[in-house]
Amino acid sequence: MKEAIYEDPNLVLSNWNALDADPCRWTGITCNMERQHVIKINISDSSLKGFLAPEMGRIPYLQELTLRKNNLIGTIPKELSMLKFLQVLDLGVNQLTGIIPPELGNLTSLVKINLQSNGLTGSLPGELGNLKDLRELILDRNKLQGTVPGESNLSSVAKIHGMNGSGSKLSGLCRASELKVVDLSFNFFVGNIPKCLENFPSSCFQGNCLQGKNAKQRPPTQCRPRPSTSHKSLSPKHSLPKAAAEHQKQKAAKPAWLLALEIATGIMAGSLFLVAILTAFQRCNSKPAIIIPWKKSGSEKEHLMVFVDSELLKDVTKFGRQELEVACEDFSNIIGSSPDSIVYKGTMKGGPEIAVISFCIKEQHWTGYIELYFQREVADFARLNHVNVGKLLGYCRESTPFTRMLVFEYASNGTLYEHLHFGEGSQLSWTRRMRIILGIAQGLKYLHTELDPPFTISELNSSAVYLTEDFSPKLVDFESWKTILARSEKNSGSIGSNGSICLLPSSLEKRHLDIQGNIHAFAILVLEIISGKPPFCKDKGFFIDWARDYLELPEVMSYIVDPELQNFSFDDLKVICEVICLCIHPDFSKRPSMKDISLMLESGIDTSLSIELKTSLAWAELALSS
Repeated sequence: MKEAIYEDPNLVLSNWNALDADPCRWTGITCNMERQHVIKINISDSSLKGFLAPEMGRIPYLQELTLRKNNLIGTIPKELSMLKFLQVLDLGVNQLTGIIPPELGNLTSLVKINLQSNGLTGSLPGELGNLKDLRELILDRNKLQGTVPGESNLSSVAKIHGMNGSGSKLSGLCRASELKVVDLSFNFFVGNIPKCLENFPSSCFQGNCLQGKNAKQRPPTQCRPRPSTSHKSLSPKHSLPKAAAEHQKQKAAKPAWLLALEIATGIMAGSLFLVAILTAFQRCNSKPAIIIPWKKSGSEKEHLMVFVDSELLKDVTKFGRQELEVACEDFSNIIGSSPDSIVYKGTMKGGPEIAVISFCIKEQHWTGYIELYFQREVADFARLNHVNVGKLLGYCRESTPFTRMLVFEYASNGTLYEHLHFGEGSQLSWTRRMRIILGIAQGLKYLHTELDPPFTISELNSSAVYLTEDFSPKLVDFESWKTILARSEKNSGSIGSNGSICLLPSSLEKRHLDIQGNIHAFAILVLEIISGKPPFCKDKGFFIDWARDYLELPEVMSYIVDPELQNFSFDDLKVICEVICLCIHPDFSKRPSMKDISLMLESGIDTSLSIELKTSLAWAELALSS
């Protein structure tokens, strides 16, 4: 289950350790009194992002599964039907899609089902009527369709869902005699409310396409139109109106030349349409295709076919996994990690030192859209070329074992964060810090104003700044995986067919640009560099909120300078404080561009060796005189 979660911002699963023999101490886990079995999993409102692992169906004594108010995506695994003792299933307020598995009707111990506020589609399984103890059924705010099953023939329902049904056993919600709470509102149900549910408040059925008069329903324009009836099936009671009959007679009496013209026009239009179809097919067929399962299902035909533009990565170096494994010492040299990725350090044979980002996601969760966005991200990084921006050397994409990696040049002095907060701040003199600030500003100016389209760093902070041997800053975007996933999720919601689609990379959503966010983050980063203090402290909150009172007052602004510094330039500090104030201005229109910021810093800060020597001598004289 933890492996299927790729984002855990609140670290609620941080103590879920596979080496721990006692999971009863893990967050969100409850065991029975003898501590022999896990009986409850309750992790709500925790911003978890990921999938529901089918293996969760192998927790035999589980009685409650509550994961509401997270960001779970994908489908509800039918394997949950193996949880024979499950009483509460609450997956409400997530981003789940697909159908409600009819196999849930086998969970005869279920008392409560809450799947509200997701993106579930398909019909409401009549098999849920088998749940004799079910008291709450909450399915509001989804995209469910069809009729509300009061009583239905189980064999026909089973046939639709590919299950083995026998006989004509009746199923449907009317059999769930213990139901006390029902909410089917804001879906797309049609037909009538079953008689056995008519005693529930009308608000339980509002916002649908039902025929009842008591509940407020959707306008007809939002409801799917009924299939049109052919003329052959019209009964005498529903014969054509008189005007329509006259029109049919006039149509039959057309002159021969007009009829011939209509036939010729139809043939020409059909030919043009056929040519267009063939042209589109050839265009798609001319590009190599990657066929990746979009979702696991009983039918092997349900695939998402993605046609990849072979020109996209033609100029980017492709590394082999084995080559990178040797360079990174069997992937043992880990220099960073997050819930989404692991960063390794390595040395290419006879070449440079490298930093390798390996994305942490299982092959079954790597959809066609994610593959396309991964390639788009590689192409985006490959176009970056600036002395203060980390250089992409290439990528790795292999199927066995499943591998997706980005390879960057490595900056040998580690991250700026390490130098500021792990006892190495003494290496960063005032002049060196000023050069780092100038380098970051120049790198951002290049990304924002000299590229078309522009490029922004996903999460600009001191961990995104690497330092070379001479302490020159390099901006990297090791959090790019989050942008890949966010864009792929946005597009994946549009998949509605079970066939294949032809999708070209040029039609994908562009990389998200947050220039204003980068400018604000630059101010926070500059304050962190001159103060040596992290942007956020649990006891005192955001450091910027404390520093505001000092930034605009010359007589006290020196209080924010890192006490480890032996000297600093007051003139530089005034320029720095002015830049910070401009970058955090609440009115975005009054914030300067990175081009203006770079100009202010370059003209206002002196980073020459002479000024550093002069300042040091002044401090030495002061010390001697005292």
